[in-house]
Amino acid sequence: MKFRSSVFASFILLFEVIGVALFLRGFFPVPVKSSFSSKSKLSDLPAEPLSGSTPNSTRIPHPLFKRVVIMLVDALREDFVFGPNGHKFMPYTRHVVERSSSHSFVAKARPPTVTMPRIKALTTGTIPGFIDVVINLNSPALLEDNLIWQAKTAGKRIVFYGDDTWVRLFPKHFMEYDGTTSFFVSDYTEVDNNVTRHLDSTLKRDDWDIMILHYLGLDHIGHISGPHSSLIQPKLLEMDDILKKIHSALISKETEESLPYLLVLSGDHGMSETGSHGGSSEPEVNTPLVLISPAFKRKAGMEKPGVVEQVDLTPTLALGLGLPISQNSVGHVIPGVFEETSLRDQLRFLHLNGHQLSCLLKDSMPNYEKEVGFEQFRVAEKAHGNWMKLYMEGNTSEVLANMGKKVLKQYLDALDAMSSALSKQLGKYDMYSMIAGMVFVFQLLLVLLLAMPEALSGAATVDLPVLSTLLSLPFYLLCLLFASIHVLVCTSAESTCYFCSLSWGLVFAAIALSSAVFCILISMATRRLPLGQKIHGKSPLRSSGSEWSLSELDMLLLAGTVGHTLSLGASSFVEEEHQTWYFLLSTLCLVVFQDVCRKYFREQSGSGDDEEEHILPCKDHHPYAPNKADINSEKWLALATPPFTLACCRLLRSFNQTGIQWAHLPDFGHWLNSSEHGVVLSLLAAFCLILIYLLVQRRCSWVSKVALALGLLGVYSYRAAVGNVSFPWQHSGRTMSKGTVEARFVYVFVLGILFTGTKDLLRSQIITADAKLKSRGLWEIYSGLVLLVSLLFRAHNLPVLCGCLLIQTLMAQFIWKKLHYDAAQTTIMHYWFGQAFFYLQGNSNNIATIDISVGFIGLESYIEAPAVFLTALNTYAGPLLWACHLVCYLSSERDRSPVAVGHGCYCLALLRSVPAAAYIVLVTVLRYHLFIWSVFSPKLLYESVHLLLTAGVCLFFNTMEQSHSSVPGHDG
Repeated sequence: MKFRSSVFASFILLFEVIGVALFLRGFFPVPVKSSFSSKSKLSDLPAEPLSGSTPNSTRIPHPLFKRVVIMLVDALREDFVFGPNGHKFMPYTRHVVERSSSHSFVAKARPPTVTMPRIKALTTGTIPGFIDVVINLNSPALLEDNLIWQAKTAGKRIVFYGDDTWVRLFPKHFMEYDGTTSFFVSDYTEVDNNVTRHLDSTLKRDDWDIMILHYLGLDHIGHISGPHSSLIQPKLLEMDDILKKIHSALISKETEESLPYLLVLSGDHGMSETGSHGGSSEPEVNTPLVLISPAFKRKAGMEKPGVVEQVDLTPTLALGLGLPISQNSVGHVIPGVFEETSLRDQLRFLHLNGHQLSCLLKDSMPNYEKEVGFEQFRVAEKAHGNWMKLYMEGNTSEVLANMGKKVLKQYLDALDAMSSALSKQLGKYDMYSMIAGMVFVFQLLLVLLLAMPEALSGAATVDLPVLSTLLSLPFYLLCLLFASIHVLVCTSAESTCYFCSLSWGLVFAAIALSSAVFCILISMATRRLPLGQKIHGKSPLRSSGSEWSLSELDMLLLAGTVGHTLSLGASSFVEEEHQTWYFLLSTLCLVVFQDVCRKYFREQSGSGDDEEEHILPCKDHHPYAPNKADINSEKWLALATPPFTLACCRLLRSFNQTGIQWAHLPDFGHWLNSSEHGVVLSLLAAFCLILIYLLVQRRCSWVSKVALALGLLGVYSYRAAVGNVSFPWQHSGRTMSKGTVEARFVYVFVLGILFTGTKDLLRSQIITADAKLKSRGLWEIYSGLVLLVSLLFRAHNLPVLCGCLLIQTLMAQFIWKKLHYDAAQTTIMHYWFGQAFFYLQGNSNNIATIDISVGFIGLESYIEAPAVFLTALNTYAGPLLWACHLVCYLSSERDRSPVAVGHGCYCLALLRSVPAAAYIVLVTVLRYHLFIWSVFSPKLLYESVHLLLTAGVCLFFNTMEQSHSSVPGHDG
């Protein structure tokens, strides 16, 4: 059965998306959980250790605190409090840290450093995985054992004001609450005022035990303008005043008879140098943790804060409130909080925490008895029993005190070791789903590779033995074999696998599909592998005859693509992947320059070579015979294009520092965004918008030209409204707005241009069968996309968009067509440029570089669908613009469009499938290494989204090929 190359590639990509989805379902682990009861209970607490025949005491320690106030400031970095600017940013807090009864710590948050996983970590004591980044967009109710549930069950009255993620995680847990939307990052004033307005009345009341406040304004400022914005200090002073108000109110209600209060100040995560979060850099994971209570010793001066894990707060608060520790908590108590209690209570607190961790260790590790921490805990527990025997006998000697301190240290060492071991055991991987997904993806990749000679031949078709495979005996034998393996795994597995939970209909369909692909793979391999077989049709890699030959460009494209895939095996190469693409792009420019020199200075070509049609469509496009001046002009422009591209890419690199190691260094973007350089940014933005119009408008109809001009004017007006740029008549002290009206003004023209382009495209397919009209429709859709990206890009990134369009225009006009590069070579170059521009935008393989503020341009409130779409479009603008330009370029080659489109689609599928498959193997091999969570997991998500986007582009390719084949004069 024969398929066109584009149809074949589209189906392969869609099936690969299914395989990757199955792999991801197994890769993102189920968190480590205890197998006892669903929730901890006071009745389940172990008795105090006691040696001898005396009955064990079931004494439960009394609560240490009557009231607890937790003030969580989103994106509060530790240097905002403990750094050199702490006295200026938060003076009262700094005074409390230095002179009052308090404990100060740097609490380390584990990646991913986004809000919902951090809230889960603070309340359950567990370490969430990267899958929670996706769940963060729509947080479901938290069902596992947690501090909030324990407090409510114990009769504690809880009030909450702030981020509505808490309300979604803990429905019906709060006596009183008021949630604010966390995703509408344009608002950094009202979002905090809606929390503070409840404080005065609530602090005067006595009908609550726990108050939780979650302030979002600081995080929103970071997303908008970064950690060095002029808005940061006023917001931190506001938070400092609120802390002072709460502290004063708690002091005024303090009585000698009652238990003391506890005031907790912390951040859920930090803030990167670009103002975002989600990664594992020091500014993102280091947050301040300040515990204030009269139960603590008064300090005499500033002490260096200790370092704790963020999850250590969970058992500390639980024991301080007299509650059981959450069963799945991997944290250990902060010993300084209990240092003023009796030695017996201190040992009891540590014993309870150790018992909980040892039970969790038994459930999560088969060889738990060999763990150092478990052995230390058993030794400490036995020594604790001996100490208790002497204590119960009334021994008050100094020996007892020294023995108790020794037991205390043994407990602390054991807790630290067990907590560390559990933290490394992030979860239990679903290996069956991972292996099934990996095998399926690799089957498809091998089919894709074996189909290369046919897919890239002159006919651009692939002959797949589908019917013969489905009727063959090996197919049915493989179905039986895979079904037997499935039954064996699902009946013998100790833990539930996702693949085993599917219905038998879906499982059988998956088994049949995998068996069919395997049989097709064997059949194709028997046809392709004989060395003497000749390759028919034109090779995508330039060949002068029937033999397979590689030019310098072919070798570079092949070596670069394979080398990049191999480089993904090292975490440092993943973190600094942009350097790989910058190097490959620079080398590509040099090789292309060599080809240009060879064409114009070494080859003796006839005049007919210079009489080819220009590929860029314009209104008066027609063949003409150029004169000598035109030929010379074209020659020098072609010679200048590779060096210009090289210089342009080098200049654009200076606009955004990216990666991990050097992301904190200043760049040209920071310089432009500083207040004293506002005029320069305004002039640069205006120039870029004019250049964008000139580069794009000539491919559009006059209606789209007018809409594009007005839309770009609206883009500048939006940036002026939000304060990034200014008009000449605007004064410096103007008030800023959200720019909602201006952004919606641009959206109207974007939709208008897209509608015009879609209308022309449909007319060319259904009514007139006009290839020129189809080409214009494609370029108009592309122009609408460029206008939308212009709105989403920050003002300092507009030169990056300009450079992208300028390089596309020059390469299409003077390189790809004039040097007779075929579809495969052109596709690979588009792919390389798209990958490089992904990083030139300022992106990296770090979740923190995702700019979520663009998801709310033109919105008055949080609406999930458009916010996710706009954020994804802004993030992947570079690869998407180059992929769309490839569609338009190949479709405009009227003499060989069907074959070119088929070749381009196949090459895109191959370029995306190879690194995706290689990466799946990589993370499977390294799945037990902790560092992959902060480095490889975000990259795996990026690769998955890239694969999905490529599938969409290939489907569009296929549509174009089908429509083109219907145009008279093309036999495809």
